Amino acid sequence: MKGSLLLNRTASRHILFWLLVALILTLLESAQLGFWFALSNELINVTFYGLLVYFNFKYLIPNYLTRNKFLTYSILLILASLVVTPIKAVVFYLKFTAHPATRSELIRNLNWYFLIHFFVAGASSIVKIVADWARQLREQQELENRTMQSELRFLKTQINPHFLFNTLNNLYALTLKKSDDAPEIVIKLSEMMRYMLYDCNEKQVPLSKEIAYIHNYLNLERLRQSRHADIRFEVEGTVSDQQIAPLIFIPFLENSFKHGLINSIEKSYVYIRLQIDGSRISFYIENSKPETRPIQTRSKSGGIGLVNVRRRLQLLYSHKHELIIKDQPHTYSVLLKIDLS
Repeated sequence: MKGSLLLNRTASRHILFWLLVALILTLLESAQLGFWFALSNELINVTFYGLLVYFNFKYLIPNYLTRNKFLTYSILLILASLVVTPIKAVVFYLKFTAHPATRSELIRNLNWYFLIHFFVAGASSIVKIVADWARQLREQQELENRTMQSELRFLKTQINPHFLFNTLNNLYALTLKKSDDAPEIVIKLSEMMRYMLYDCNEKQVPLSKEIAYIHNYLNLERLRQSRHADIRFEVEGTVSDQQIAPLIFIPFLENSFKHGLINSIEKSYVYIRLQIDGSRISFYIENSKPETRPIQTRSKSGGIGLVNVRRRLQLLYSHKHELIIKDQPHTYSVLLKIDLS
């Protein structure tokens, strides 16, 4: 049903196009021949033009031109024009019975009629090539967009459970210690889960909500770190209506706490600075590192967060971001610049 409707629409557009061509040619000729006489002539002309064009579209192009048989295609196009020219001339010769002068002119101008036919057929080839190229480009872009959106959805489903897994581990550690901070962590976690479940399903979220999420995350970490770590978060600039991809900063926060503060040293810290200049933002995070890292058994999923955020940045802000990571003996820092425009 849908295919039949699409076919009817295509046929209607083609018929309308040829009628429009006939009308334009008629208006150009009607001053000399009269409107109805000129219209009948041009309807004959566009009928033969159409025969050439659709023979070219349906047979010559798919069987020869698209198979790189250029010489054969050119010869057949010339032959088609040679066949159409005398047939149309005969039709007009019979039509102009009462116009002997026009008949004579028709015979004298057969060469010009052939050139016009060949030009129409050749022009249709160019139109077909350009139209097919544009269609393929559009389909390729649609495929790339669908692939990108599928990949983004997949990456997001990895990010959320990954963060939840880490947070529940923190909460579990505190419950084992029977810490008084456990209830507050549950409240913070519920606020964060509400954000993740409802807001993060959107492609973009207000920057203000992402900042509030970071504040909750850091408050949770302050409780977990038992006040021995220096955790700072500064926001510079004006937060207005900027929109950003959700959870784009969280993997960097997780990484800092997992590989920095978790290996407790006396003077450990995480410093975070978010600078906002209109649609341009700069996110900087730096954490201390122990002088000697304890030997750990890393799981296969240990690097999911950073790998995913790199991929998300490539997909969402391919030419609008800059990511600089510095892993030094005593510090680890990340500078991420994004143009949100």
